[in-house]
Amino acid sequence: MFRSKGIYTLAIFFLISLFVAACGNEEPIKSKQASTDPAPRTIKHAMGETKITGTPQRIVVLTNQGTETLLELGIKPVGAVKSWIGDPWYDHIKDKMTDVEVVGDETQPNIELIASLKPDLILGTKVRHEKIYQQLSSIAPTVFTENLGNSMVENFRLFAQALNKETEGTAVLDDYNKAIEQTKTRLGDKTKLRISLARFQPGKVRVYYKDNFAGVILNQLGFARPDAQNKDEFSADITKEQIKVLDGDVFFYFTSDREGNFGATQTADEWLKDPLAQNLNVVKKDRAFKVNEPIWNTSGGIISAKLLIKDIEARFENLKIK
Repeated sequence: MFRSKGIYTLAIFFLISLFVAACGNEEPIKSKQASTDPAPRTIKHAMGETKITGTPQRIVVLTNQGTETLLELGIKPVGAVKSWIGDPWYDHIKDKMTDVEVVGDETQPNIELIASLKPDLILGTKVRHEKIYQQLSSIAPTVFTENLGNSMVENFRLFAQALNKETEGTAVLDDYNKAIEQTKTRLGDKTKLRISLARFQPGKVRVYYKDNFAGVILNQLGFARPDAQNKDEFSADITKEQIKVLDGDVFFYFTSDREGNFGATQTADEWLKDPLAQNLNVVKKDRAFKVNEPIWNTSGGIISAKLLIKDIEARFENLKIK
């Protein structure tokens, strides 16, 4: 009997020891699990600071430029604003945008639709969306660029940071800079040609200076600009009597035709057939080229930038310098 009691006591002691050991190990297990949780990242942007935890998976993007940032980083957004030209996407990205929800356009995104997509990150720009920032922020963490057009590289870096893709973003920009330098080398003395740049709209013509999407890339490639266009400004409307400001060694122009309206092309035809235009050196030398507006202007993203570089090199490949 004494022996039975001893065995019983020993068994109870053993069970108690297991229980205490389990309780003792519980806290370290919890601590270890907590230590693996990602810490919030603070993203500084045009509207202040936004905290983002981990890597966002459901992204809504409210700029055409931002859409290209996501695609170049291998991310398909759950929602995006409609391309300025296309049904609903630009030709050069439409194959990558299947099943992406259209959430309005850049100037008027649909807030209710955005909310219904349950995003964990919203990307936009102050220049377009400042008034709705608070509404968007109440839906999900929101990050804004300051503007568009001339700041493609800076905006790309910001969004890559928000997406927790800084390493991948750095690699993309390294490849872009390499393309610039290699193309610049291959172009050689052709970069001394003065590039004229303009946009035709229905009943309106704008000369484009250096501080815009295409102007920045032309400058990175080392191209000269005509004296009348060698300004660190965006653009200016001109009259037909001012058409001489479009002269140069090579003239690139794009036409803003939208949704079956060809008023911009009609304006371009009218201007370029005018005797004032026919007297321009660039027209006499047959060096006026119509280029793709989404690539050269309205998209403003990293994919378009790379396509623009290729377009320039292709056009200059067989151009003889006299």
